[in-house]
Amino acid sequence: MIQADPNVESFMSSVSSGPLGTSNTGTLFIRLKPRHERKVTADQIIARLRPPLAQLPGLRVYLQNPPALNIGGQSTKSLYQFTLQGPDPQELYQFAPILEDRISALPGLQDVNSDLQIKNPQVTLEIDRDKASALGLTTQQIEEALYTAYGSRQISTIFAPNNDYQVIMELNPEFKLDPAALSLLKIRSANGRLVPLDTVAGVRHDVGPAAVNHLGQLPAVTISFNLKPGYSLGEVVDTIAPIAKATLPATISTSFQGTAQAFQSSLAGMGLLLVMAVLVIYLVLGILYESFIHPITILSALPFAGFGALITLMVFGTELNIYSFVGVIMLIGLVKKNGIMMVDFAIEARSNRSKTAEEAIFEACLIRFRPIMMTTMAALMGTLPIALGYGAGGEARQPLGLAVVGGLLFSQFLTLFVTPVFYLYLEAFQGRLARFRRTPEASATDPATPVV
Repeated sequence: MIQADPNVESFMSSVSSGPLGTSNTGTLFIRLKPRHERKVTADQIIARLRPPLAQLPGLRVYLQNPPALNIGGQSTKSLYQFTLQGPDPQELYQFAPILEDRISALPGLQDVNSDLQIKNPQVTLEIDRDKASALGLTTQQIEEALYTAYGSRQISTIFAPNNDYQVIMELNPEFKLDPAALSLLKIRSANGRLVPLDTVAGVRHDVGPAAVNHLGQLPAVTISFNLKPGYSLGEVVDTIAPIAKATLPATISTSFQGTAQAFQSSLAGMGLLLVMAVLVIYLVLGILYESFIHPITILSALPFAGFGALITLMVFGTELNIYSFVGVIMLIGLVKKNGIMMVDFAIEARSNRSKTAEEAIFEACLIRFRPIMMTTMAALMGTLPIALGYGAGGEARQPLGLAVVGGLLFSQFLTLFVTPVFYLYLEAFQGRLARFRRTPEASATDPATPVV
């Protein structure tokens, strides 16, 4: 079914290997044709393959598009991970399926699954220690016999001129397929007699976990999920946390892993990063112009740039992720240069040519128009291929380009109008503030004015 897709170039499959290497799992690595040879994206191909693969009897197939940057986490069947930890495995195994069912009911999620497999058939041997001791057998002898039969015991090494080969003892394959073959296993006691295993041990058939996973020295269960189109990771993260708190007991702790954890931690500091970036730029501009007012004029276009970036992301249906937030941070440096060009020229015109504020800022807009347009168009043309998602893996970088292009276009149309208005109002405010400061000084130096 995968090979029949015209966008698939090749694939490789493996069973019982890799980080998820249990005996009932397999992995297919699909290599798509180059981007210029196909008209659809990787996410669109996944959406098209998901329905027919879901109809395969006896299999559960999960598809994921790995991110351009793999940020830690575990190897799971879906992209985003939510991990449960607790000191009591039985309590953990009891509540994990309940939480998985509730998360599966959320409208924005798909491919919800967990690494908990507690219905794996297993055979438990219960040794009758008294009977074994009476027949001259110890528990260690029974365990050694079982390991020799079903383990990978190396008994020798064959040395060749160019290599060496391990000699592994094991049963024939036909004795490994049926648990009833355990009754044929015999153990040699201390007096040399062969004792059948079923004489000293009882066989019990039940189910148990395929593997006991751990995270940070504690038993853990990881629930992984993918997002449906039109839903963002931020709103899903904010929804899962309260559901887990209401479902799980206090002894079970939860945390996001991998990309979801990186998003959660980075989002918490992104607002502070944005504020610190603006504050640092304000301080540098304040030192440069020796004024508290002019940096505000220069930074007046930043809200319009951020608004344009968010509107562009919304129009194109792109979420505000780490890439797009980096684009917003870039906008701070790209947009403020328009204000610097105009304000710097206006300040020089007022100080050297004694022009009024209106004349100075009007002349600055006329003369600085060409360099402002040149630098803006250069930035636009440089980020436009990123915004179009051009090249292999361009879909991952596209939010950055959309944020920069949208913010630049929106702010560019307003900067030549808004920044002069801010400049005039703040110049008037600065003049009134200067007159207010001079009035008390004049009153203090006037001899006719009584001083208290």
